[in-house]
Amino acid sequence: MEKLTLSILCGGKSSRMQSEKGLVLFQETPFIEHIIKAALPLVDEIQLVTNTSHYDYLSYKKIKDIELDKGPVGGIYSALVHSDSENNLILSCDIPLISTELLSELVIKHQSNFEVSVFSDANKIHPLIGMYSKRIIPILKKAIEENDLKMMHLLEKVNHQIIKVAGERNEQFKNVNSLAELKELNTKN
Repeated sequence: MEKLTLSILCGGKSSRMQSEKGLVLFQETPFIEHIIKAALPLVDEIQLVTNTSHYDYLSYKKIKDIELDKGPVGGIYSALVHSDSENNLILSCDIPLISTELLSELVIKHQSNFEVSVFSDANKIHPLIGMYSKRIIPILKKAIEENDLKMMHLLEKVNHQIIKVAGERNEQFKNVNSLAELKELNTKN
C-alpha cells in the first residue's frame, strides 16, 4: 500500500474538560500517546494539527490550522493540505480506547474509489475516525468559505463509505469530552 499519514486533530476548545483534551491522562498516559501507539504500526508519518505549544514534547510534525475556528472541517483541511499522502488517517485526540486492530480494519477496507471511509455503530457515525483522501481538499475549502462546518454535511458532499461496527468494539469509539466522562472511563478500565 502507498504511504499513509496519520493526522491527529488536537484542536477544539476543550471547555468541558477544562484542559487540553489530548493531554488528559488515562492509565497515567496522555490520550494522544494511546492514539499514537494504536496507529503507529499502520502509518508512515504522523502530524499533529494543533495551534498550541502543549504538544511540543512529542517529536512529530506540528501543523497549525490554516483557517482558525473552523472546527474539525478546518482541522481536516489543514491536515490534508500539509500531508504528502493521498490517503490519510484522521483521528480526534479524545479516543484513548482506539485499537490497532480497529484502525487496521479501517485502513484495509478503505478503497481508492471512496474519498472518505468512516465507522458507525448502532448510535451514530464517527467522522473523526476516518480515512480521508487529498482529493476532497477543494470541497473542504468551499465548506470553510461558506462556513458550512457540519461534518455530516461534508460526508454528504463526498463519495464515502460507512463501515459498521457492532458489539463490544463500539467502546473504542468513546470520545471523552468532560471530567465526568473521564471519571467513568477510569472506573471501567
